[in-house]
Amino acid sequence: MQHSQGLNRFFLLLLLFVCIHKCGYSQLAPVDSLKEDSLRIVSEKIQKRGDNLDMQYDVGDLAHDIFYPNKKPDLLHKRSGITIIPNIAANPSIGFQLGIKAVAGLKLGNDPKTLMSVAATSASITTKGIIYFYLNHNLFTSGNKWNLQGSLVAAKTVTPDFGLGIGQDAGVSEQDKVLTNAGRKGYVLHSLYFNFREKVYKNIARNVFVGAGVSFDIRRKIEDRITAANKLTPYKIYSDRYGFDRNQYSSNGLLFSIQYTTRDNQNRAYKGIYADAGFRVNQTWMGSTKNAIQFTTDFRKYVSLSKRNPEHVIAFWNWGSYLLTGALPYLELPGTGRDGGFRSGRGYTVTYFKGTKYNDTEIEYRFPLTRNKFLSGVTFFNLQTANDELGTKLFQQWQPGGGGGLRVLFNKSTRTNLCLDYAFGKYGRKGFFLGLNEAF
Repeated sequence: MQHSQGLNRFFLLLLLFVCIHKCGYSQLAPVDSLKEDSLRIVSEKIQKRGDNLDMQYDVGDLAHDIFYPNKKPDLLHKRSGITIIPNIAANPSIGFQLGIKAVAGLKLGNDPKTLMSVAATSASITTKGIIYFYLNHNLFTSGNKWNLQGSLVAAKTVTPDFGLGIGQDAGVSEQDKVLTNAGRKGYVLHSLYFNFREKVYKNIARNVFVGAGVSFDIRRKIEDRITAANKLTPYKIYSDRYGFDRNQYSSNGLLFSIQYTTRDNQNRAYKGIYADAGFRVNQTWMGSTKNAIQFTTDFRKYVSLSKRNPEHVIAFWNWGSYLLTGALPYLELPGTGRDGGFRSGRGYTVTYFKGTKYNDTEIEYRFPLTRNKFLSGVTFFNLQTANDELGTKLFQQWQPGGGGGLRVLFNKSTRTNLCLDYAFGKYGRKGFFLGLNEAF
């Protein structure tokens, strides 16, 4: 027992990483609650039977043991619904980040099945000149009849760029070769970014929800400060070919989707299915630079391998986005890490692979390491594919990635984990990816 407590105290150092709200080694971006906080309805009895919270040990318990070793936990009072933490991160894309983050949770209404409403806000700055502010929410009315999800972002960003496609040399001209960038030469794009998104879901049947909303994505002062002004880059070539201003654009549209979910927990599921399919319809009458229609799919399946230890889980995820008509701005193309939670394709920086059509498939094995569930582990593998509009089609070329990681139980009541992953891919890509909650 003393050995276990000593091990737990050692991992108190991991509290420094709690502030990280996104994957390391990627573009700074807020978690999109449309995907990360997907809808579910689960009875309280099922949750209690599967979790055995009295036998689990989380970061809150660790902090109590460290700072109040001789005081028994107060089981009569709930912890505060508001948490304020530093927002610190570091990776080659953003440098060192420092900021502050606040998270709040509250149940609305008296229906016991109502899911917790959550909101978060953060402001941060990095040594590479990135400034980021966001505010997002995921609100459930009593009985989960309605769900409002949205976000507001204002940022000065730095985005790594490695060209169009999946790393396959395509086309015949010199511009084609620069655009597809088979050698994966790195470029960097600076810009001002503003986003407003709001979506409303309505429960129409058991486990089935329909939603509609709007999204405005605006970029201004886009520039490559490293590459010479007269030298072509993938961004310049793509923008010229599809009629986009190199300096700015707007991608504004309507959102429509349908969801089906039987997951037993939205943060870390042991069993169930989550499926979402939807359309984004960009319209010039809404201020969008170009019209476009995208179709997006998100499917997740969870299988517990043990009734006694349900934390042994095989998890499967497939996420895809497909341009049906029109044209998308270069920085809005689907690709690595462009899912709702910015977690797909671990092993590569965000948008390392991208195209007008993109698909990512992942499988993960999750398992406990300690009896009190404080520490657990994962191994994962992913395959990405994308087209390039120059001959390489979707599902024709694949790029692998994978790795393993450690999980620290941050909040046992909500099954929230602190995730520390080491992942690697091709072209010498590798690094640590840090975040709260599972990748999917």
